[in-house]
Amino acid sequence: MDFVDQVKAFASTIPTKLSSIKTEEATKHFLIMPFIQQILGYDAFNPNEVMPEYDANVGAATKYKLDYAIFQNSQPTILIECKRYGTDFKNDYEWSQLFAYFMATEARIGILTDGVNYKLYADLEKPNKMDKTPFLELDLLNLNESRIRSTTARESCTARTRC
Repeated sequence: MDFVDQVKAFASTIPTKLSSIKTEEATKHFLIMPFIQQILGYDAFNPNEVMPEYDANVGAATKYKLDYAIFQNSQPTILIECKRYGTDFKNDYEWSQLFAYFMATEARIGILTDGVNYKLYADLEKPNKMDKTPFLELDLLNLNESRIRSTTARESCTARTRC
């Protein structure tokens, strides 16, 4: 099964879950952790691969925790900032939060998600600075298969080989 087929199969399981998901924690548990495991291919239950509540403080701040950091070679390479299902990402607050975490690490990919909508960012415009525009947006309830195929082909991107 190729990447697009995996995403389509995963997306088909989402509609039956949505009426029960009311909090950010439920979003993480029932939508995002399975995405990390099934689509990105990381063991969401192995702390050497996926660390929840990762300390991504910037400067003197000590209270900020990133929802998930995915590690390769003991370094965070993918950062995931989660919001409750249904969050409207129209303002810059959520993006700026992920941007700050991105700048505090050596990560190459940042993901902003509500468990259904995934915005994948990289540092393609300027090294070590997360781009303002995502290189891929996934709406798992309204998949654009050709967009996924063209982006993954152009980026030669899979979670394990991109970073």
